[in-house]
Amino acid sequence: MEILSDLIEAHIILKTDDEIKFLLLKRSKEEIYPGIWQMVTGSVKPNEKGFECALREIKEETNLTPLEMWVVPNINSFYSSERNSIIMVPVFVCTVDSEDVQISSEHSECRWVNKSEAVKMLAWLGQKKSVEIIEDYFLNNQNELKFVEIKIY
Repeated sequence: MEILSDLIEAHIILKTDDEIKFLLLKRSKEEIYPGIWQMVTGSVKPNEKGFECALREIKEETNLTPLEMWVVPNINSFYSSERNSIIMVPVFVCTVDSEDVQISSEHSECRWVNKSEAVKMLAWLGQKKSVEIIEDYFLNNQNELKFVEIKIY
């Protein structure tokens, strides 16, 4: 059995002084896991870095342009029976300044939600944990914990 890391998760947030909104996307009926709510996800292409994949997938799935990007200190993982592999998924978070989302055919709808709503809507524990880590970092001024920022411009 192999351990692979060729997928990403990218959370998109709008932040104010006292609130964070998370963008969640509902998978279309034609996709694997139809009808579940998720953040942006995607497969890393050959010779593509994980954060580059996240930026590409954000553009493809939402048509949003991130302003800033960080690595979330959480790695999601799962077992793929099709590939007989453990999949390790790095998590990213990006800020945007617009709620104007243009979803791709991979999704049927989108919603901007607060942390409590996101935790209720997301299917997997690791994704819920990432939402909690992100909100805690941005709203509770976690000085001892510094997300690694990725310079995208």
